[in-house]
Amino acid sequence: MVRSDLLLPLESVDLRCVAAVGGKCASLGEMLQALTSEGIRVPGGFTTTTEAFRLLLDEGRLRDPLRRLLAGLDVSDLKALQAAGTAARALVLQTTLPAALVGAIRDAYRSMGSPPVAVRSSATAEDLPEASFAGLQDTILNVQGEAALLAACRRCYSSLFSDRAIAYRQMHGFDSLGVALAIGIQRMVRSDLGCSGVMFTLDTESGFPDVVLLNAAYGLGESVVQGDVNPDEYWLFKPTLELGYPAILSRRCGSKARRCVLTPEGSVRSESVRPEDQHRFALSQGEVLQLGHWACRIEAHYSQVSGHATPMDLEWAKDGESGELFILQARPETVHSRHYGSVLRRWVLDGDSGEPICRGRAIGSGVSTGKARVLRSPREIQSFQDGELLITTRTDPDWEPILKRASGVITDRGGRTCHAAILARELGLTAIVGTGDGTARIESGEAITASCCEGEEGRVYRGEVPFHVEERDLGNLPVTRTKILMTVSDPEEAFKLASIPCDGVGLARLEFVIANHIRVHPMALLHPERIGDPLERQRIAEIVGDASSPVAYYVDQLAEGMARIAAAFYPRPVLLRFSDFKSNEYGHLIGGSPFEPVEANPMLGWRGAMRYSSEGFREAFALECQALLRVRAQLGLTNVIPMVPFCRSLTEADQVLAEMASHGLVRGQEGLQIYVMCELPSNAMCADALAQRFDGFSIGSNDLTQLTLGLDRDSEQMAACFDERDPSVLAMMQLLIRAAKRNGKPVGLCGQAPSDHPSIAEFLVGEGIDSLSLNPDAVLRMRLKVATIEAALGLA
Repeated sequence: MVRSDLLLPLESVDLRCVAAVGGKCASLGEMLQALTSEGIRVPGGFTTTTEAFRLLLDEGRLRDPLRRLLAGLDVSDLKALQAAGTAARALVLQTTLPAALVGAIRDAYRSMGSPPVAVRSSATAEDLPEASFAGLQDTILNVQGEAALLAACRRCYSSLFSDRAIAYRQMHGFDSLGVALAIGIQRMVRSDLGCSGVMFTLDTESGFPDVVLLNAAYGLGESVVQGDVNPDEYWLFKPTLELGYPAILSRRCGSKARRCVLTPEGSVRSESVRPEDQHRFALSQGEVLQLGHWACRIEAHYSQVSGHATPMDLEWAKDGESGELFILQARPETVHSRHYGSVLRRWVLDGDSGEPICRGRAIGSGVSTGKARVLRSPREIQSFQDGELLITTRTDPDWEPILKRASGVITDRGGRTCHAAILARELGLTAIVGTGDGTARIESGEAITASCCEGEEGRVYRGEVPFHVEERDLGNLPVTRTKILMTVSDPEEAFKLASIPCDGVGLARLEFVIANHIRVHPMALLHPERIGDPLERQRIAEIVGDASSPVAYYVDQLAEGMARIAAAFYPRPVLLRFSDFKSNEYGHLIGGSPFEPVEANPMLGWRGAMRYSSEGFREAFALECQALLRVRAQLGLTNVIPMVPFCRSLTEADQVLAEMASHGLVRGQEGLQIYVMCELPSNAMCADALAQRFDGFSIGSNDLTQLTLGLDRDSEQMAACFDERDPSVLAMMQLLIRAAKRNGKPVGLCGQAPSDHPSIAEFLVGEGIDSLSLNPDAVLRMRLKVATIEAALGLA
């Protein structure tokens, strides 16, 4: 007699069936039921039930011997853990599957047409919101034939007692014999002939919720998850993606040097990827957007079911035979989604770090110091001491017992979504992945510092660099009439900074992107024939790399930097200042000297608005306009407001507005506002006329102070005379604020003066200034200070 409680079609289960079919299969069934009609493809098949697993335990009389093996086990004793795990797995593997289960599996497999299948473990404690248990049990791919299928099922059952699974359950308070296992059998997606990867519906480092992070590499997904490759990386912005914009904020081509493929015998092997394929993206733009839309829809559905925001961790694959995309797994993200925005925690290096030993992708934002331990295999665990930093080629779940004792991990391979990165986030470890050669550059036993607090690039330094941690509770901050804005330079920090309560960005500096990401003078990219030094031409070629052209490289980098900041604070306003390098600063860029004059006082020279319509820079300004137009029109980030710096006269104002319009940036069209930096006394004298040309003012207190007082703010001899509190400087500010009010235009101030001098803050708030923009570390202090001032003035 066939038992109907041992097996179910995947299409018949949903999230309410976790107890019957485990987390993974319940989630697969949920998507098949609820999302197939929306075009989201999930491979079909069937699942054994947890009742089938209990039948195996009962008929095989496995409960008592397994309980004896695991009773009192101390998982920190790695030898004992290995011995218990090996014995438990052997018990299960030696046990014959129940005849009723064998018959049910055979019948269901034949009803599918006996195709190649993927056999996936699905535990009842798996893919849960509070703990992912990801990758702890086995998945066997490209299983063909009934005998192979039954053998794969036995292997899945035994993997419930892998060393890492036993340890992980104990760490999270789950009884190993209280967890049951189901097995999902799905049609095989031939991603070994295509590509695959993972997606998260948030930023995995900061927890920023409005992006999709997508990784892609050739072949089976093992290469991405286990960190065998440095994958392609894409960032998509959910709010405008769902409005229909092709909202890819940025993309990076990974090396993808190897891929996992299937052999004719059905096993998995790693092979090299052809160099020409390594330098190409694994997915087309249309495929990236399709996966991004799927990720948004899946997240929305799971959030609706759970009744709260539920960021997702997804695995996807592209079938190389059909060209179709599929979702292979969907589970709630379990780390950052629980913590974003509650407490601001910032690590800061205190000492001189020197040059890095190696660099990679930063996971998290922490710092760890200690002794390095270079290991090639988990079998070398006996040589690892508690608190050391693990240095290895890559990690997989077998490394988990070591990682739980480590203070950090550094790998040669891997991206943000590899196993080492995922587990490091869960355990709160500092991790730097994809260094390329960390195992060769770092010596076992030497003291090192792993720093992830300097942006997206993680850096490893020799010695133990001192550091401290700053924490601030972000709850219960007062609301102020005066908007508190943030000054942002580094786009890579934007997602983290967005968790600090503020009303937008009062100054986004393009100079940081140009100096630190692009590094090359724009005119050198437009006119490489004017670069006389062969070594400099070679260096530029290396920086441009595989970009379609030097100009495309510049525009892409600018647009990505603009877009990342704009997305982080969307829909709050982001005032983006066009480049305001002085001639000496531009000259220091690679290839810059042929295009820049030598000026006696660059601070008062060829800078700001006059550059934009000058013959020597007009083409470069056109590229800034092109990048901004892309961000607003193609990505839908219309919260970006361009700002013109150092505008000496009304003539310059008219010229720059005409130049912008010639490149598609027409004031008033598509809601485009244009602000002007007011940082010269001439701006205060002509403020009413400027108000007719621009939509808002931003007072630049540093330049306004030096030009009002007639001093050089870079001169040490004049430092004592530089004081924004001088009555003449305050009078200039007052003229600008009152003119803006007369003309119904918003006015703010960029600079640290209100933070450094409480009297200036009181003056500005009393004059009715609309906003103050400060460095991130001063934003919260200023909000509290302004709230006090407003209350005292009766403005609260």
